[in-house]
Amino acid sequence: MATNEMDENPESRFSLVLVAAARLPGVRINRDAYLRKELGRHCSEDQVRRAIAETPAAAGIPLEVLDKVANSSITYETAKVSALSAAAGIPGFVVLPLTVSADLVQYFGHVLRIAQKLAYLYSWPDLFSDDDDLDDATKGVLTLFVGVMFGLHSANTAVGKVAEMMSKQVAKKLPQQALTKGVIYPMVKKVASYLGVQMTKQTFARGVSKAIPVVGALISGGLTFASYRPMAKKLKNHLADLELTKPANVVDGEVIEDDE
Repeated sequence: MATNEMDENPESRFSLVLVAAARLPGVRINRDAYLRKELGRHCSEDQVRRAIAETPAAAGIPLEVLDKVANSSITYETAKVSALSAAAGIPGFVVLPLTVSADLVQYFGHVLRIAQKLAYLYSWPDLFSDDDDLDDATKGVLTLFVGVMFGLHSANTAVGKVAEMMSKQVAKKLPQQALTKGVIYPMVKKVASYLGVQMTKQTFARGVSKAIPVVGALISGGLTFASYRPMAKKLKNHLADLELTKPANVVDGEVIEDDE
């Protein structure tokens, strides 16, 4: 009975895949290590330290630098997920149910990887705690990020509202109440439901592409490449335009010191 309800509930279906993807090894990005490695190639040590302690925007790192790093991360993740998707297509029809399921979770694992990287570059806080399981607020904001990648206007609006709430906080953290019970929560549920439906369609398309060994691998890798990069670009462009990238004490990429 529970299985039937899960099959019929697209919101629950998407949540299940999201949680499974977040548990995959290597999916969670260490914010400090990522920012230090990527920004260290373009910024001073002082800027990198402040970006880690506060945010890249507060450190006065120009948006064009962040965009350059973001594009590089998108290229890397796209190549990686496309190669893995092609490899998963090689076994063919005999193990089709297993490869479709594993490939789908793996795909969303890479979606979460690039979502984290872009979030950290564009001044969002650390999304994961040390716990193994996702907390509800993190699950909510990741759902919205995926919604942006799928081109959902409601997800764009919700992410903008979350960013606006955070820009008014002294301590930068996710607005737990809004994401789990308040004004953003109904939008999260709506986005998750839509993604669950789309995920089912995507699973079918991937299943068809894997039915023929080798040829299926090429098709699967090509489909992944064609979808993943544009989706990541949508999220990048949206996050770059939000208020979090423009704190009050930063003007044209230069830090304005307080008079104190």
